[in-house]
Amino acid sequence: MIELKGITKVYQAGDVPVVALDNVDLDIDRGELISIIGASGSGKSTMMNIVGCLDRPSRGTYLLEKRNVGQMDDKQLARLRARRIGFVFQSFNLLRRKTALQQVELPLIYLGVPAATRRRLALRALADVGLADRFHHKPNQLSGGQQQRVAIARALVTNPALILADEPTGALDTKTTAAVMDTLVRLNQEKGITIILVTHELEVAAYTNRVITLRDGRIVSDAAPDRTNVIAFPTASAAPAESTLEQRGADA
Repeated sequence: MIELKGITKVYQAGDVPVVALDNVDLDIDRGELISIIGASGSGKSTMMNIVGCLDRPSRGTYLLEKRNVGQMDDKQLARLRARRIGFVFQSFNLLRRKTALQQVELPLIYLGVPAATRRRLALRALADVGLADRFHHKPNQLSGGQQQRVAIARALVTNPALILADEPTGALDTKTTAAVMDTLVRLNQEKGITIILVTHELEVAAYTNRVITLRDGRIVSDAAPDRTNVIAFPTASAAPAESTLEQRGADA
């Protein structure tokens, strides 16, 4: 699904070039659940931005679903992001005056989806993350974990092929982290969505099936997670009772 070939990203800090990614090669298959870890400055956020079509590499080739991203103009990239990629961030990025339903409907508004269809798809996405009974709540009426699950539903509502999660549990406590990660694991297993998450927490990386470790802009390890020191082995929770867990397919 994702092919990175010789990806290099160089920023200029005044007159000094800073290499954020250095000749990275990486293949990711459809349906994988992957974490990217590394110290601050290792290049993991830069890699996330390039994979998410938010930034362009200085050199190298990026193929997403066999399409050469480097040959697309800004409008084509915007369409690709809107239709094929969902984003989840540490800070939730919710609008404080909008209800959960309205938050999840936003990507569909940008795509021009009719109001009745928007509402149906948004309610279904909220059900998929266990929040069907919170659709009318605003962010200040939701816990941190519930707010992040609204953000996941917003990423999910367009039926993306790929979800990118940047430190999705960074602002959450341990118990809430487990609930959010269980949601992501379940969506990966039941819907086959490719999920890539950036994290600095090994306990979070242990929920994934493959861990990419970056150092100084290079991949130094690509392996299964080390679950030796994980207190509770991470597994997907049972689906919420209110979730229909239907595939949206052509609906989106």
